[in-house]
Amino acid sequence: MSPVTSIRFFDDPFFNRFFGDRLRQQLPREERQRGQGSGFIVERKGLILTNAHVVSGADQVTVTLKDGREFEGTVLGKDEVTDLAVVKINGNNLPVAKLGDSAGVQVGDWAIAVGNPLGLDNTVTLGIVSTLNRSSSEVGIPDKRVDFIQTDAAINPGNSGGPLLNSRGEVIGINTAIRANANGIGFAIPIDKAKAIKDKLARGEEIPHPYIGVRIANLTPELARENNSDPNSSIVLPETTGVLVVGVMRDTPAAKAGLRRGDVIVKIDGKPVTTAEQLQKMVDRSGVGKVLQVKLIRNNQAQQLSIETVQLRDIL
Repeated sequence: MSPVTSIRFFDDPFFNRFFGDRLRQQLPREERQRGQGSGFIVERKGLILTNAHVVSGADQVTVTLKDGREFEGTVLGKDEVTDLAVVKINGNNLPVAKLGDSAGVQVGDWAIAVGNPLGLDNTVTLGIVSTLNRSSSEVGIPDKRVDFIQTDAAINPGNSGGPLLNSRGEVIGINTAIRANANGIGFAIPIDKAKAIKDKLARGEEIPHPYIGVRIANLTPELARENNSDPNSSIVLPETTGVLVVGVMRDTPAAKAGLRRGDVIVKIDGKPVTTAEQLQKMVDRSGVGKVLQVKLIRNNQAQQLSIETVQLRDIL
């Protein structure tokens, strides 16, 4: 197993703006340090995987290996939506972490979190995989698009970006400390997600994230009947299974196509859709610039709309 890297980044907008880099560099490092996290080497030439939020806004990244060697790092690419980033250091024949296969992870498997929590270098915590495919909306961060591995291994600030290992020492996830109030619960980005985009990040490419601009929720006949029996309800819902449009953001593809609050989406491109999570995955897999044929029910009448996806960055 490779040494876990400690990543420190520095930034001070006040000094940047009023005094410039020359005076700012004269400050003691401890006065300039703005954050710290973890990461791990995935290629011998010095490519490191970490969380995007670990290096977000950094104008300087310092990487410290377990053996004490220190490198200046360059952020090659980062993707805020998946919270992944690639950092490059100049080194040769560096020890690398063995990447595993998160698709084979099962609930109850051993989970070992390695990192630098609260600045305490090279800390290891042990737990088990508590559940899989925990959606970002369930975790409380709907602006992300990740299905997390949940574990009871302790993950604290400073662990972010470090590896989550299986019992064979293979990386199955990237730890992320995303819930300050999460006691005894940790989350990790599946390593398969990172493997799928790390090369693009290393090339500085933008990761596509198709977006249509809706807030959605699951709808069942039971939930619809409960809503419709409430005399204070402002809307009558069709008693069917589908995805309820809770809100439509302004100036988005959904708004331009005519989607409305209270619509119930039942098919995308002719395929039935029954849950909000399923709809989100169908949009994610569609690609940017793809025209989706959306079948919905409005006022108990079936309608068809065409919605063209856009890149998430172009909207937010």
